[in-house]
Amino acid sequence: MAFYGDKNMENKKKEVHKFSDSQGQTLVRFARHTLMQKTDKKIATAESKIIEQALKEDCFQEHFGTFVTLKINGQLRGCIGNITASEPVKEGVGLNAISAAFHDPRFSPLRAEELEHVNIEVSILTSPEPLEYKDGDDLIAKLCVNVDGVIIRKGFANATFLPQVWKQLPKPEEFLGHLCMKAGMSADAWRNDKLEVKTYQVQYFDEKK
Repeated sequence: MAFYGDKNMENKKKEVHKFSDSQGQTLVRFARHTLMQKTDKKIATAESKIIEQALKEDCFQEHFGTFVTLKINGQLRGCIGNITASEPVKEGVGLNAISAAFHDPRFSPLRAEELEHVNIEVSILTSPEPLEYKDGDDLIAKLCVNVDGVIIRKGFANATFLPQVWKQLPKPEEFLGHLCMKAGMSADAWRNDKLEVKTYQVQYFDEKK
């Protein structure tokens, strides 16, 4: 797949390689344990101690925005997060796991019997950076497909898509159009209106069963 804004792409990729795969899986397992506790599921004591010990690493005390996404059979079941963080990564993942499961307004609260079918994904975000652009064509040219998460804002209207959304909407025009509609704007607002745009990148970790 072609990338837009190639000259910046490699630098952006390097910026997000903060957590190892093992550390990412620790966060995913912690998210599951959090939901198991909330649904009164039994957690093996040995497993709980392993996660508790692993989460003492310094990287989990740093502050990054996080998102937790829940899917069942590949279909979204909840996704909640924060772009920036006032709490450590560990706390952010725990809070967002609960919010994604029980407080995403698009879905009914997760039932205990659904949990075993849920696949959990944890995203760790870089700090958003303003993206200056002249017009719609320039905006498209400056986006890195599959790399950039995008935030748009106009007045009180705002929305974001994680970089993973590029998989469903690989064309920048589609991506931006759906993002504008998510914010309550017209699908062509990105081309016809002057929006505040910020981009960020993520590391994300899928649950390995």
